[in-house]
Amino acid sequence: MHIKLYTDGAARGNPDGPGGYGAVLEYVDTKGQLHIKELSQGYKKTTNNRMELMAVISGLEALNRPCQVDVYSDSKYVVDAFNQHWVDSWIKKNWKRGKNEPVKNVDLWKRLMAVKARHDVTFHWVKGHDGHPQNERCDELATTAADGNALIVDEGLDF
Repeated sequence: MHIKLYTDGAARGNPDGPGGYGAVLEYVDTKGQLHIKELSQGYKKTTNNRMELMAVISGLEALNRPCQVDVYSDSKYVVDAFNQHWVDSWIKKNWKRGKNEPVKNVDLWKRLMAVKARHDVTFHWVKGHDGHPQNERCDELATTAADGNALIVDEGLDF
């Protein structure tokens, strides 16, 4: 099954202010019908990078079987970590980076690596706030959640 996962995170007063994430999963079935699942959640005290990671994690965790997943994110932090192989280096160095400093958000990186292992995942960077419809929707979900009005929209899809 091929899934497109669009993600975004937001934080007000970054760091340590309220934040939220938004994720939109899309799947076209064998009859050509598009199915959409939207996820969002707000947090009282967080950072933008944590919310970017949570968007991807929640989207992948929503899948109940191994899938081929294209992740579209406006977060260079997330996309470059995989496409520039930063994560591979961090793991080899026991979650250390650069000058033997600990990787930030290691709890979420480990959670992401665990859920990513179940799927065939490719990361794509999209420019944020540039009119990309799904990225704009994820931004709306994330900022709404950051403002304390989290939505969890589930059209009853089981994917």
